Amino acid sequence: MIRGLLSVLLVVVAVSVCPAMAKPGKNIPSRGKRIPQTLSRGWGDQLIWAQTYEEALYWARAQNKPLMVIFHLEDCPHSAAMKKAFAEEKNIQKIADEDFIVLNLVYETTDKHLSPDGQYVPRIIFVDPSMTVRADITGRYSNRMYAYEPSDIKLLLSNMEKAKQLLKTEL
Repeated sequence: MIRGLLSVLLVVVAVSVCPAMAKPGKNIPSRGKRIPQTLSRGWGDQLIWAQTYEEALYWARAQNKPLMVIFHLEDCPHSAAMKKAFAEEKNIQKIADEDFIVLNLVYETTDKHLSPDGQYVPRIIFVDPSMTVRADITGRYSNRMYAYEPSDIKLLLSNMEKAKQLLKTEL
């Protein structure tokens, strides 16, 4: 009798401690389907994002398009603000979709050329199809040359246009 009571008590405790076991559909939204995680990480779900730096370089070279690398952190308030501004700017989304290979990274690469003035976030660096980091396309800060803030969205758009123009004139 005591064994039976202890068994029931153990099951009750296990179910109350682990609610995910008691309710198997808890993490599924009300629509009934799980929302897939995308490589965009919120920077533009309609864009086709490269998975790795090496893949992005391959596609930039194969398609003769400049590469835009966005370094950010998920829990950084500056990255979150820039992500929101980037995702909401229709012109940036359109140009990124049509004229760029895009990659966003939440980790540093082994290529030291992508952090010429330090490893800070958010930063955006352009690489041309010849695999040359465009150190001449910078933001407005002298101490964080590749940093952009939401108020710099027009400058970023201008720099994207500059990266496209340099591609046509130099390659």
